[in-house]
Amino acid sequence: MVALLGVSALLYLWALGDSGWANAYYSAAAQAGGESWTAWFFGSTDAANGITVDKTPASLWIMGLAVRLLGLSSWSVLVPQALLGVASVWLLYATVRRWFPASAALLSGAVLALTPVAVLMFRFNNPDALLVFLLIAAAHFLTRAAEDGSTRWMLLCGSTIGFAFLAKMLQAFLVLPAFALAFLISEPTVKRVAQLFAGLGALIVSAGWYVALVELWPASARPYIGGSQNNSVLELTLGYNGLGRLTGDEVGKVGGGFNSTGIGRLFGAEMAGQIAWLLPAALVLLTFGLYAATRRERTAFVLWGGWLVVTALVFSYMNGIIHSYYTVALAPAIAALVGTGSAVAWRERGRGGSVALFLAVGGTALWSAMLLSSSMFTLAIVIATVGLGASVLLLFAGHLPSNLVRGAIVAGLVGALAAPAAYSVATTATPHSGALPSAGPARNMLATNSMGSLLNAGTPGPEITALLKKDAEKYTWAAAAVGSNSAAGFQLAAGAPVLAVGGFNGTDPAPTLEQFQEYVHKGQIHYFLGGAGVRAESGSEESRRIAEWVASAFEPSTVDGVTTYDLTT
Repeated sequence: MVALLGVSALLYLWALGDSGWANAYYSAAAQAGGESWTAWFFGSTDAANGITVDKTPASLWIMGLAVRLLGLSSWSVLVPQALLGVASVWLLYATVRRWFPASAALLSGAVLALTPVAVLMFRFNNPDALLVFLLIAAAHFLTRAAEDGSTRWMLLCGSTIGFAFLAKMLQAFLVLPAFALAFLISEPTVKRVAQLFAGLGALIVSAGWYVALVELWPASARPYIGGSQNNSVLELTLGYNGLGRLTGDEVGKVGGGFNSTGIGRLFGAEMAGQIAWLLPAALVLLTFGLYAATRRERTAFVLWGGWLVVTALVFSYMNGIIHSYYTVALAPAIAALVGTGSAVAWRERGRGGSVALFLAVGGTALWSAMLLSSSMFTLAIVIATVGLGASVLLLFAGHLPSNLVRGAIVAGLVGALAAPAAYSVATTATPHSGALPSAGPARNMLATNSMGSLLNAGTPGPEITALLKKDAEKYTWAAAAVGSNSAAGFQLAAGAPVLAVGGFNGTDPAPTLEQFQEYVHKGQIHYFLGGAGVRAESGSEESRRIAEWVASAFEPSTVDGVTTYDLTT
């Protein structure tokens, strides 16, 4: 276990600073939280509290505290996620170990540690790292509750899922069907039903207090809720970040996600290299585990299998915005099923377990070779050869000498884990930035200039940075720019608040043209950066109206390639 955690820490921490601000959108919010407690609590993108990020801010609370303690740097922003990754590997090991052998727990931890999208997100500052850790913690508490029937473990389970909601909203609730079913089948009694409702109550309290507080807080005394059209965190929860993700009806979006739906989405070019390496093996071992496991073990298979199936189906068929890195939410379930399923299959070799291992190892080797063939052809051939050979030996393990069986086990592990390990190492060796990171070998990044774009912050030049820093303390905002990423790049470079007009997509009605004009007339904004605002598919076009008004009322100049308007002239 110590070796496993050491390798995990190496993967997640090695050259971490090379990614710079990673997702500058969240780095700027962490910077703001390090300067203003109001910004920290609400998750504002700037310390002057113009607008929040389009998520609840639990992950920003951790990063903001790190910035306060250690100062602003890429390490202070990214290290919390890396530590959450190491803790996730340990906690998954500890959870599996309660009901299964140490070998199963170690294999589960290793699969999670070597899942490429997990390596990516534990080296990045999106909310997904905290979400994954909290969901594993909730699974651990549920396992303890199923063991001894203690209500306190169910209360902890519900509270943890509620806190996971504060990291990434309704996505945290995808595990609920599996958790509820697993707990009830562990011992179907009236007491368990009552405990389940107690856990649900704890979930509602731990998730709902923040929503209620923000809804009741006077809008004039807090930042605008980014991602909403009516300045409402409840609207954000149920709309843009809620049902809209399922139906595709997300007011304020400007595109994104995949056009095709269906179960093949997880095995397609965009997602397979992130998560699907051991997905077929997990399904094979889940099926066998439900057939051959003991009663207590079956509870674990329902827990992890339900987590995997429900989340995978939602990701496959949702019509709204979806990105490949979302699939990190599948990683703990796949890892646990591979570890526990392999242990049960090995123990029950005489009842068909050898066939399950043959299919899992051989299928994984072939599937991995297929995925690697375009980027690492030689390794693909080696994996296919070693994995297929090992699967045949495992099929007849009961008739082979022990030394040969041990060799087959080692070869089977190599055949199953070498491909995701190679992708994970490539992920560690590649800096990642922007709103849409991807695991695996380096890819061509979206080109960005000093202005940035809606998805990338860009790198402001020295002249524009010096211009923003000059007399910044005299203004509420040193500048304003359309879109949170554009604003974030300038804010991180200058160390002064920059107002993100329109929020992340530039389509939030914050500020309105009238509010922006009032800010300008009061001398609260020094510069406006960039050209036209966003013409939205749906939602507000206030950013476009503001940009047009600025262009008509002020003279432009160009600094480091950025169109700049001095709003004080």
